[in-house]
Amino acid sequence: MGGFFGCASKLECNKELFYGTDYLSHLGTKRGGLATVDKDGFHRTIHSLENAYFRSKFEPDIDKLPGTMGVGVISDTDSQPIMVHSHLGKFAVVTIGKIVNLEELTQKAFDENIHFAETSQGGINPTELVSILINQKDSFVEGILNAQTNIKGSCSMLVLTESGIYVARDRLGRTPIIIGKRDDAFAASSESSAFSNLGFETQYYVGPNEIVFMTPEGIQQVQPPGDEMQVCSFLWVYYGYPASSYEGINTEQVRYNCGAALAKRETEKADLVAGIPDSGIGHAIGFANFSKIPYMRPYVKYTPTWPRSFMPQNQEMRDLVARMKLIPIKEIIKEKSIIFCDDSVVRGTQLKDNTQILYEYGAKEVHMRIACPCLIHPCEFLNFSTSRSTLDLAGRKAIYELEGTDNSDLKDYAQDGSKKHMAMINKITERLKLTSIRYQKLEDLIEAIGLPKKRLCTHCWDGSSHY
Repeated sequence: MGGFFGCASKLECNKELFYGTDYLSHLGTKRGGLATVDKDGFHRTIHSLENAYFRSKFEPDIDKLPGTMGVGVISDTDSQPIMVHSHLGKFAVVTIGKIVNLEELTQKAFDENIHFAETSQGGINPTELVSILINQKDSFVEGILNAQTNIKGSCSMLVLTESGIYVARDRLGRTPIIIGKRDDAFAASSESSAFSNLGFETQYYVGPNEIVFMTPEGIQQVQPPGDEMQVCSFLWVYYGYPASSYEGINTEQVRYNCGAALAKRETEKADLVAGIPDSGIGHAIGFANFSKIPYMRPYVKYTPTWPRSFMPQNQEMRDLVARMKLIPIKEIIKEKSIIFCDDSVVRGTQLKDNTQILYEYGAKEVHMRIACPCLIHPCEFLNFSTSRSTLDLAGRKAIYELEGTDNSDLKDYAQDGSKKHMAMINKITERLKLTSIRYQKLEDLIEAIGLPKKRLCTHCWDGSSHY
C-alpha cells in the first residue's frame, strides 16, 4: 500500500513532517522518505524500513531538513521522493497507488526517447514515471492531469515545488487525502489520525481527481473533483487506522458496525467473542456489544520487539513472525467455545496456524466471523497486499478444488447463500479446521460503511469495479 504526508507552515515544518509521516507507518514496510524546500533549495532523505522503525531511521535526519514546506512518504514499492529538475522548475514528488499500465506507459516514453534514471526493485520506478508524465505539459496542473488521465489503476500524489504543494487524488479516488488546518500551517495526509497530536483539525476531504494547491497561507482548488468515485472499501475493513476518518466516516465506528451486522446473523452459542489482533478487535467489540456475549482476549499481541515494520519479504518468514507476535492465554481458551472476528481471510495460512494453537490449548469450538465477504478477486488497483495472486486467495483455491479450473464463472460464488457459495465456504472451513466460518454479506458491509455501492470499490468480492 503506502501513505504520504505534506506540510506547508509559516514556521519550520521538519518536526511536523517527521511525526506526520511516522503516523503512516502501518501503511508500508519497505521504504520511507522525506523532502523539504527552503531558500537554499531542496533537501531529501530516504531509508529502508524493512528491519527498523521509521523513527529510528529518520530521527537523526530531522535537523538536516530545513524549510517551511515538505512531503513525506511510506512506501511498499519504490524509493521516494523523486527529485526533478525540469522546464517546470525543481520539484519533488511522492505517490501512492498502483499503475496497472506501467509497461505500456514506459514503452511510450522509450518511443519518445525518454530514459529513466531511478530503479525500483530492478525495474521502472513508478514515481519517476509520474514525474515524466507531469513534465510533458506546460504547467504543474496540466502535467498532473496528464498523469491522472493516462494512468490505469490508481495514483495519488503530492508535488512539492518552491512555491507550494500540489495535492492530487487519484482519478477515481481509490485512496483518500485529507487536508488539516491549524493557525500556522496546513497539512495533507493519507490518514486523518496523523493530525490530532500535531494540533491540526480536519478541514477538507479532497475529492476524486481533484487537485488542491497548498501553501502556508491556505489551500486553493485548482481542479474540481470528478463525479465518479471508487474509494477502496478495505480502508474501513482492514488497513485504515482506527482513529482515521475517510469521506467523513470513522474507521473504528465502521468496524463496530461490521461486528454488529455479523452478530445479527449469529446462530451459534459461544462463551466469548475475541478479535484477531489488531485489525479484528474493532469488529469483535461491535459483535460483543450487540450480542451481549463477553469480549475477551485469548490472544495478546507482543509488540516490543516485533514492530509492524519488521516483516521479512519471504512469505514463510512473514508467517512465522505473524505467529510469534501472538501469545495465547490457556486459561481463557481451555474448554471454551470461541467466536473469533477478523477483518478478512486472504490465504488463510496464519488463521489455520492460530486455529491449531487454540485446539492445542483446549478450545472446544472455534467459530470464525469475517467482517467482509470472501475474497475471490485479486486487487488490481492498489498495492496493499503482495499475497493476492489468484490461487493464493483462500476462496479462489476452494473454487479451484471444486471446479478443477481457475476459469470458472465466479458470479454465483460471490452470491452469499447460493449453493456454490456454500460449497466454497465448506471447503474453506474444512481446510482451516474450523468449527464454522461465516463471512459478511456485501450489502451489510456497504451499509456498515454508509456510502452508496457505486461510490465504493468492491472488486475484491464481486469483481464489479473498474478503471
